Amino acid sequence: MTTCRLCGAGDLASVVDLGATPPCERILTAAQLDEPEVTYPLHLRVCTACWLTQLPPLITPEETFTDYAYFSSYSTSWVEHARAFVAGLPLRPGAFVVEVASNDGYLLRHVVERGVRCLGIEPSVNVGEAARRAGVPTVTAFLTPETARAVVREHGRADHVVANNVYAHIPDVVGFTEGLRTLVADDGWVSIEVQHLLTLIERNQYDTIYHEHFQYYTVASAQRALASGGLTLVDVELLPTHGGSIRLWARPEGTPGQRVRDALALEKAAGLHDLSGYLGFAARVAKVRRDLLGFLVGAAEAGKIVVGYGAPGKGNTLLNHCGVRPDLLAYTVDRNPYKHGKFTPGARIPVFEPGRIAADRPDYVLVLPWNLRDELIGQLSYVHDWGGRLVFPIPELEVV
Repeated sequence: MTTCRLCGAGDLASVVDLGATPPCERILTAAQLDEPEVTYPLHLRVCTACWLTQLPPLITPEETFTDYAYFSSYSTSWVEHARAFVAGLPLRPGAFVVEVASNDGYLLRHVVERGVRCLGIEPSVNVGEAARRAGVPTVTAFLTPETARAVVREHGRADHVVANNVYAHIPDVVGFTEGLRTLVADDGWVSIEVQHLLTLIERNQYDTIYHEHFQYYTVASAQRALASGGLTLVDVELLPTHGGSIRLWARPEGTPGQRVRDALALEKAAGLHDLSGYLGFAARVAKVRRDLLGFLVGAAEAGKIVVGYGAPGKGNTLLNHCGVRPDLLAYTVDRNPYKHGKFTPGARIPVFEPGRIAADRPDYVLVLPWNLRDELIGQLSYVHDWGGRLVFPIPELEVV
């Protein structure tokens, strides 16, 4: 990577180099275990002109999202988050809501329940079909300016455009933002949720760095990205989801409010509007790796059994960066049946259904989707029945 994908500047500074890993959602079948597995560099850099933090576009969205392993509805807390969001929208009679990257209809199903007209735009064929089966109108497409114009010709402009956990997944930031602007009515709203780089840096959340995330946003860099496509950031909310996210509220015209100014001040104080806030992150990442490996090796030498809970994309970054293999983590489990009987990319950890934990009664359960901590502590409370303990690797190693 030699130039910034947002502003075109050529001065990109290294933030952390995680080596080379396979794409995090490219889960393997048993038949693929004897086949070569392609890996790509995972080196995060920041543009010192516009401060967009980014990965080079080594894989295309089409490679990742045409057939996708992630179904949003398998997270109870995420569905509730979406329900509460929709319940708070002031939707007038006759309103039209569009969600970009609508996945399996986890959010728009609540719009349907309110009797409001809606449409999902979802590139993944398999999860889009799940949404249609659930009664959520969905078109299979990536958002581009051309796609947006086609949707507007058929359905009209939207009063509200939702883009949750997708703004990091697109290499063409300007074109995607132009698509959002095309979809929304002149007096409408665009809401975007995306992980906040501030919490990623401060809480050592480096496992959320993976190839399908092309960039990571501060409020400042998101404000510039939105402006590149004709949208103005007018409000921002700091959310606890995914370990710390921002909900950006943008309009075709408007003025940034006090919460935008407060968030920018918070980022500036953390040094994220210059290089100072990025220094030292790589050293903290290295400590997370050493601590987790030390724990797993010590458990193995003591004859203890460690298994995982969850097979999320972030878990695959962690396992591959740390060099974890089945001798240290016997298997992991996941609620998504799409992953059962398969193997995690790179590390090749077997994935089973969640009941396997209760059957095997391991000594430790390594929780890979640590961002769902509160939800999973409740779900996994039965592990304590036989004296088992939960292990959280981020922001620092913790045995519960």
